[in-house]
Amino acid sequence: MTHILAIDQGTTSSRAIIFDASMKIVATAQEEFDQHFPQSGWVEHEAEDLWETTLRTCRDVLKKTGLAAEDIAGIGITNQRETTLLWDRETGEALHRAIVWQDRRTSSMCRDLREAGHEDTVASKTGLLLDPYFSGTKLKWLLDNVEGAREKAEAGKLAFGTVDAWIIWKLTGGKRHVTDATNASRTMLYDIRKGRWSSTICALLDVPMNVLPDVLDCDAEFGTTDAEYLGGEIKILGVAGDQQAATLGQACFEPGMLKSTYGTGCFALLNTGTEPVVSKNRLLTTIAYQLGGERTYALEGSIFIAGAVVQWLRDGLKIIKEAKETQSLAEAADDSQNVILVPAFTGLGAPYWEADCRGAVFGLTRSTGPEEMARAALQSVGYQTRDLLEAMHSDWKEAAGEEATLRVDGGMSASDYAMQFLADISGAPVDRPEVLETTAIGVAWLAGKKAGIYPGMKEFAEGWALERRFEPKMEAERRDELYACWKSAIKATMAF
Repeated sequence: MTHILAIDQGTTSSRAIIFDASMKIVATAQEEFDQHFPQSGWVEHEAEDLWETTLRTCRDVLKKTGLAAEDIAGIGITNQRETTLLWDRETGEALHRAIVWQDRRTSSMCRDLREAGHEDTVASKTGLLLDPYFSGTKLKWLLDNVEGAREKAEAGKLAFGTVDAWIIWKLTGGKRHVTDATNASRTMLYDIRKGRWSSTICALLDVPMNVLPDVLDCDAEFGTTDAEYLGGEIKILGVAGDQQAATLGQACFEPGMLKSTYGTGCFALLNTGTEPVVSKNRLLTTIAYQLGGERTYALEGSIFIAGAVVQWLRDGLKIIKEAKETQSLAEAADDSQNVILVPAFTGLGAPYWEADCRGAVFGLTRSTGPEEMARAALQSVGYQTRDLLEAMHSDWKEAAGEEATLRVDGGMSASDYAMQFLADISGAPVDRPEVLETTAIGVAWLAGKKAGIYPGMKEFAEGWALERRFEPKMEAERRDELYACWKSAIKATMAF
């Protein structure tokens, strides 16, 4: 048993990656699945698509390597967070499509709860805000809107879970209904200080607590796969939500260390140590990881649209065929034009949290073309990240001194233009690691450490390797001038 199988179940695809005993990638398999948009602002996945693509990619990557179940020391699972499923405990069938983290259908429910004065209670217990982003109101919607769901739930016949819990349930043949502390902390149902489900919040949302999974450490024994799926039994030994997994993969183990992942959205996490930090700037307080029963906390800023803005250029405007084309287009853009794109396609995330806001473009001229739009799209990620960094530095004095280096990962971090602009607009160095598969390597390390084939935290951190550092090159006056334009664009977008 010298290899680890990492499952990375994401928003647009499922992947399986095998790592060897030295934590090097041996092989990868990936499969995309359909996105469903039944109404404006609604985003859904077929629950079986999540499971079947996960199973097929695991089988594919084993076939590619010629490895068998007995060669795998353990499985690590990382997943899109907040996406909500509800299924029948007896049949194992989902009652409804999965409601994706991007979905905004519970905006009015969240607004009513805020107006009723409940946000302080929610924030104090869960570290989160009353926003449709999180799982709690999605679960309430399912219980209220799927015929017979509430009655079955109250009778103990239903199970709720985020994607990790769904995949574990399926892999173990329905034997294990469990999640980890990081995923639990994103449901808006979990007391992150006491480390248990909150009966207060469950009562507020009318959620029967018998639908909730057991919560374990990130490096725990989550169950054993049913032999029929992967040709033998394999222990599941590591689980973390994708952004927390990336924090682990980037070895951000010390308070003050900061990582930002650029996938469909952008998520920046600042390690704040063993005490939760309460944000005054509408950032989230969340569990970064939980090992050996000890919780480490983080401040998190969530941006809903990062890499998805490039997908919009490709699939919506059709001005590019491949994401990599944005680099040359942005470099060819007219410097005399200052086009600003606010990609609030599914609302604005931190630090604004305007669920009903929608996107806008400012500074268009008759000569604005694909080049300027591509540049504006890439720059929007830098602007949004600066919003998060400024809020973090304001919230936590330990991070407010000399600008910390930002460790980046995710698909969009491969864009040299986007990362250089990020360094320029933030005024801080940006470090891109040699291994960009940080979410997968994070849970692979959890599972491998638990299995006894990977090193402990200190040695793992020492193995982190830099591929390129982007130093700020922009003059401070120009940086502040551009950022002021961005803030004006945000204000105007929110007003509209």
